[in-house]
Amino acid sequence: MADIKRYDPLREMDDLMGGLVFRPMRISQPRIEQIKMDVREDENVYRITADIPGVSKDDIKVSVVDNAVTITAEVKSQSEHREGERVVVAERYYGSMSRSFVLPQAVDEEGARAKYDNGVLTLTLPKRSNARFRKIIVT
Repeated sequence: MADIKRYDPLREMDDLMGGLVFRPMRISQPRIEQIKMDVREDENVYRITADIPGVSKDDIKVSVVDNAVTITAEVKSQSEHREGERVVVAERYYGSMSRSFVLPQAVDEEGARAKYDNGVLTLTLPKRSNARFRKIIVT
């Protein structure tokens, strides 16, 4: 009987590239995630909702300068290692996360508010009125 072999183009490519296509999963390097967020605005306020799970509210810092906003969070490692046990898969991460962005209009830093609940940071940033605007009459 003839030896029938199933053709798999990905496996053929892997053979040609020396095993670079199908790599074993790396389990030793934690992956730092980027802060994911939504930014909404109305006439008076910017509302930012950012997902920062697994962080204590004391480890979150928010800074606002004019229209530049920076959110920084410190994710701390909480791993337990017992004797005779080895890590098979480690996907939880630790370290610093940061996200900076610029809003179209300056923010009133004094009226800014932040709330953190169930892994979600909510920022309410009132827009600063343009007090420097003045009308110039052409003569």
